Order: sequence, then structure tokens, then C-alpha cells
Amino acid sequence: MKSWLLVPVLAVVLAVCGARSPYQTVLQHSRIRGRQQGPNVCAMQQIKGTNRKYFTNCKQWYHRKICGKPTVITYECCPGYEKLPGEKGCPAALPLVNIYGTLGAVGASTTQMYSDRARLREEVEGPGSFTFFAPSNEAWAALPAEILDALVSNVNIELLNALHYHMVNRRLTTEELKHGSSFSSMYQDSHVHIHHYSNGIVTVNCARLIKPDQHATNGIVHVIDRVITAVSSDMQSIIDAAFAAAGLSTLLESPGQYTIFAPTNDAFAKIPRETLNRILGDPVALKDLLNYHMLKQLQCAESIVSGTSVETLQGTALEVGCDGDQMTLNGNAVVTKKDQLGTNGVIHYISQLLIPDSGTGQLVGAIQTASMTELLNQQGALTFFAPTDEAFRALPPAELSRLLGECGGSDPGLLRFSSSDPESEPFWVRRKVDQLLAHPVVFIHFYKFIKR
Repeated sequence: MKSWLLVPVLAVVLAVCGARSPYQTVLQHSRIRGRQQGPNVCAMQQIKGTNRKYFTNCKQWYHRKICGKPTVITYECCPGYEKLPGEKGCPAALPLVNIYGTLGAVGASTTQMYSDRARLREEVEGPGSFTFFAPSNEAWAALPAEILDALVSNVNIELLNALHYHMVNRRLTTEELKHGSSFSSMYQDSHVHIHHYSNGIVTVNCARLIKPDQHATNGIVHVIDRVITAVSSDMQSIIDAAFAAAGLSTLLESPGQYTIFAPTNDAFAKIPRETLNRILGDPVALKDLLNYHMLKQLQCAESIVSGTSVETLQGTALEVGCDGDQMTLNGNAVVTKKDQLGTNGVIHYISQLLIPDSGTGQLVGAIQTASMTELLNQQGALTFFAPTDEAFRALPPAELSRLLGECGGSDPGLLRFSSSDPESEPFWVRRKVDQLLAHPVVFIHFYKFIKR
């Protein structure tokens, strides 16, 4: 074959590889890592002391940690394959049976049992093409006793409805489970919400697909790590009054994919009453603060395997990570309740307010040196042009020491205030801190607007 024929062939190969979903990419890496164990073997990372397993990507393979916890490598058959006695690896394809039989074959025996009880068996054994997001045995066991009792005590209605919500009336592989997509379930056409993350994790209503793409004669089974419930409300219907007071109601009612880290009442109670009243009474300041608690992307807790810096609606960065089974923000385990899903996003409740790291620690010292603390605590609107720590570090060390009063006995006049007379400047009072050197070094301006 002539060399020029290789160009289109190579282009086709690259196009096919490039079209792989993140899940398929991670699955392929797991297959490569497991191939020494035999055909169709996938290497999995299992968090020590738990049953949580993940297909591994290159970074996780070398770090050997998930959510900060050490992992061990285990090997198991890749989806769709099984072992044969005396054979290496997983050389045999799983027998293709109907969905009911597949539930038993992939270890979702509790879902299979409840399908029997709810008289769903005939449906999932019969003709059709279904997708079944089947909760694992551990997922059913994790349900609160009162919820499980309510389901199994009314199998013909409640349990059947719950199982139908886990089903879609068409076959959907992980390739078709696109990020941000939703599909009508078989329970009153209520939608299930799909997210397919760049690290290969796929979720439905924030439940992780732990055994995806288990094919059946009449559809496909994806085993998931929790029982999911129908979602009917947008986030504005769920969230508390503070977001409404900040003028965020329209945003929270609009279509989109948002994440809110919502402070609980106890979180607000930790703030001094005077400070809290001042924040709540200033819609602009409140909106700015709450925007730091929001992401313009939907981040389910199950999608996180390590710390990742994300941009908030406020424009600054927030590190979203995990420590074991706890979700962390900026390294702190402050999330008290995870994954309350709305039609346009997800809410995680937190036990304390998040304060952006503005990088102005040096400025605090300068303010205290200049006896300006009382000014900043006064009521009224102030505009503060605040030098960052980086700006302070740009100063020559000797000048910075004199400015911050660190050269005991140095000239106290190095910092001075100049203020204008409110009568002569009726709309604002300007206060300026500058260094009494030949050139200005640090300027801090306050504008206080006077009502007339």
C-alpha cells in the first residue's frame, strides 16, 4: 500500500479514538493495566477498608490514592466478560440473557428480588428495549429503614413506581449518556439526570455507575451505588431565603447546571449578629458572598476523586475535593449533606460560610498599624481599593518594614491620613493612606457616600 493511503486511514483512527467518551478512555486504561492478568481483565483501584472500586486513569494509577485514601489494585473481568475454569483472565463473553437474568449475573440480586415482588419480572423478561439503572445490593441496604419499609409494604404501587423510575424505555450505553443530558423514565415520564465527567465517572441523579454497560437481549443494565428518587423542583424551590434576598431567585429558577454550597442556619448563626445584619442588609455584598458559594457547573459528590480548583460565580477559585467519604471545600470537611438534586442543579449543605482567600493578610497588619480598624467597622457604604499581599511583597524590604511599623522607633509619620471635609465634598469623604516618601507606595481609598 502506498504511503499516501496511510493519511486518511490514520485520520479515521484518530477520529475514532478522539470520539471516545471519558468513561471509555478510563476503561481502556484499566484494560491496559490489567492485560498481564489475561484477556479482558480490568485493573481496579479499591479504597482500602471499603468496597469502593474505580476504573483507574493514569494519574490515579501512579498516585495510588482516591479522595486522599490509599488504594489497592484489584483485577476483575471487564464489563461483558467472565472467567472460565482453568483459563487465564476472562476469555468468555457473558451469556446474553434478558434484563431480569442480567440483574442476577452482575450481582444486583436485591434489585432482581424486588422486581419479583413488584411483579416487574414479566416486563423485564419480555420484549422491548430498556435501560435499567439497577441499585447494588449495598445501595438497597443503605436506605433508611423507614423508607425501605414503606417501599416493600406497598410493592404494587410504591416499589413498582420506584423501580420504574430507575428505567428508561430505550437502550442507552455510556456513549449515549452525555454530560448534562436527561431522559424520561418509565415513572410518569419523570426525568433522570445524567452527568459524564472528564475523569470517566458517570452519574445518574448523582449516583455513580459502578458496573456500566451490562448488555441484555432486551436492553442494558448499569449498576449504580445508590437508590435514586424523582426530581421535580428547581433549586429556588429548595434553597433558603438568603439567596432570594441577594436577588438570585431568577438565576436559580432558570435552566442550567449549577452547584450551590448552601450554608445551614447554624452556619449563619456562627457569624456575629451585628456583622450578619450588615451583610443581610446589603444586597450587593450578600450577592457577592453567596456567588462564592456557587459554581456554574453541576458537581455531584460522587464525581470527585481528588482536589480540583473550580471557578465560582464570584470569579475566584474554590478547591472542591474529598477526604475519604467526606466532601471538602478548600481542604475543610464542612459539607453536612450532599447531593440534593434539583432540576437545574445540585445543592450541598455546609456548616460554615465560605470566605474567599483575597490574599490581603499584609493589609490587615497595615490597617491595624494605621489605627483604621474602627473606621472599617463603621456603618455605611465603603469602597476599598485593597493592595494584595503580592503588591506588598513588591515593595523594597526596608520600605515595607517602615510602612508596617516593624523598625521599632521609626518615624511614626510614615503613614498619615488625609480627609476631606464632608461639607466641602458633599457626596463623599475620601481618606487616603500614603507613605511620606518621595514617591507614593501604597494607596488605600475609602469612599463613604453621604445621604442628602
